[in-house]
Amino acid sequence: MAEPRSAGAMGTEFPYELGTMCYIEVAAGGAVSQGADRAACQRALAGQSRLFAVWPGNYRSDLFAIDDLDQYARGMGWVHDEARTGLVDHEHQVRWQVDEFERNPNGTYISVEVRLDCGCTIRDLRAFAEQMRQQRGWDVATSGGYSGVGPRFTVRARRRSLGPQA
Repeated sequence: MAEPRSAGAMGTEFPYELGTMCYIEVAAGGAVSQGADRAACQRALAGQSRLFAVWPGNYRSDLFAIDDLDQYARGMGWVHDEARTGLVDHEHQVRWQVDEFERNPNGTYISVEVRLDCGCTIRDLRAFAEQMRQQRGWDVATSGGYSGVGPRFTVRARRRSLGPQA
C-alpha cells in the first residue's frame, strides 16, 4: 500500500480551496471525521489529530497528507498570503469605472473595471473581495470569475455598494 503524498511538497500548487477536495481528520485515538475547518487545523497543530485530503481526478483520486499546516492555513485563506493572492495586505490604491461592455448598468450587480495603482494583482477573488469589503464597503461577487492582467481587472460588484459614482 502506498503512503499518502505530501501536500506541502507541492507548495502553492496544491489546490486547498478546490470545492471537490475531500478532507479527512484522523484523531490520535483513531476516530475519523470528514471536513476541515480552523478547529481541525488547531487540533492538528496541537498534535491531537492528522489531516489528509483526497484530490479527485478524472481517472483516479490521490490521498495527500496535509503536512505543512502553515501552508494549509494560507491555502484556505485563513492567513493572508501575498504570494497566493497577489495582494499586499495594505490599503489599496483603486480606480474604477463601470466596464464598457456592461449591458445593464442599472442592474443589482454590474461589471466594474478596477485598476490597482498600488501594483497588486488579483490572483484570489475571495481575498480581493474581503479586502474591498473591509476597505471600501464593496460587495464583490465571488461566485463568478474575474478577468484581467497587470493592474487592470474586471469584477462583478453590487452596484449600490460602490457608492454614488455607480
